[in-house]
Amino acid sequence: MSFQPSKRLQALPPYLFIEIDRRKREAIAAGKDVINLGVGDPDQPTPEFIRKRMVAALDDPRNHRYPFDEGVPEFRQQAASFMKQRFGVDVDWQSELITLIGSKEGLGHLPVAVVNPGDIVLVPQPGYPVYQAASILTGGVPYHMPLTEGNGWMPDLGAIPGDVAKKASLMFLNYPNNPTSACATPEFFAEAVAFAKANDIVIAQDEAYSELYFDQRPISILEVPGAKDVAIEFHSLSKTFNMTGWRLGWAVGNRDIVSALAKVKGNMDSGQFNAIQQAGQEALAHVDHVEVKGSLDVYRERRDVLVDGLGEIGFDVKNPEATFYVWAKCPKGLSSMDVAGRVLDEASVVLIPGIGFGEPGEGYVRAALTVGVERLAEAVRRMASIDW
Repeated sequence: MSFQPSKRLQALPPYLFIEIDRRKREAIAAGKDVINLGVGDPDQPTPEFIRKRMVAALDDPRNHRYPFDEGVPEFRQQAASFMKQRFGVDVDWQSELITLIGSKEGLGHLPVAVVNPGDIVLVPQPGYPVYQAASILTGGVPYHMPLTEGNGWMPDLGAIPGDVAKKASLMFLNYPNNPTSACATPEFFAEAVAFAKANDIVIAQDEAYSELYFDQRPISILEVPGAKDVAIEFHSLSKTFNMTGWRLGWAVGNRDIVSALAKVKGNMDSGQFNAIQQAGQEALAHVDHVEVKGSLDVYRERRDVLVDGLGEIGFDVKNPEATFYVWAKCPKGLSSMDVAGRVLDEASVVLIPGIGFGEPGEGYVRAALTVGVERLAEAVRRMASIDW
């Protein structure tokens, strides 16, 4: 047998972080003390009150069977309550909200529900690679919407050609944004909704970082009048509650889009373990718990150490509005791969090159605030020793 992967799989763009990964593995194998600022994975534990609820749920034999396909009703009700209390958005939990096995799973399955082969999918860059990959794997044709600092890291919808807009069936948005940490304005969301309505486009707004903010609370696109006509929004417990490994989130919005996504999921997976959903219900019921809010203070202290340190070295960097990422312009016009490579080789620090998030990310690097203050300070000291 001469096996060849499918043409769609072969059409995926190359993994541009592979060289950095190779150097990282070599450094670790050589016994170097590598400080990894590349992984967007919280280092703090899941709060104890959530873990205790999970233990109790594990002991309930009713949870040992197949889960509810569209999600445990109590979790969905709690998620709907969160949407109302946090954003002022009324949600019918039975028809407008479903449980996800993490928001990434939902984002990956959505194009199966709404994109026909040959349809254009509007994909922001720099951006989370899943948007482009999911589009390609379902036969969609990605059209890149460049995000620039001059435009507040929001796409210029007016620059999208009319013929492209008319062929598009889906547009991905992500605010608070990974990797830039930017937050969308109400005006931009309103513009996006109007654009989607005019061109019959579904909006998929990835709101995984809504509760990781430093000053002003990020908004939901569903706060915009008429957004439910065209939008579905994806939420995650991963970053808010340090639950990345638990794989739990939800999708909410237009009932027809939610129903289509639920039909895909019903044919592709059997839902998330009920016990995890019950623990998630406990988490959402206590989003203001001291253990949860304490994480923001931790990230704020780390942000100050890293942003101030990078600024002193010569990086052009601003305080992030939200997320736990710092998006920094490379010094002296160096490329993002050059900076990431030198920092790893000469300081044993891992940064993510912006080019890995798409061409508009060139000239920037991303650092995650997922190590302690002491390690961040040590990373800054090492990078400062490089002859930039």
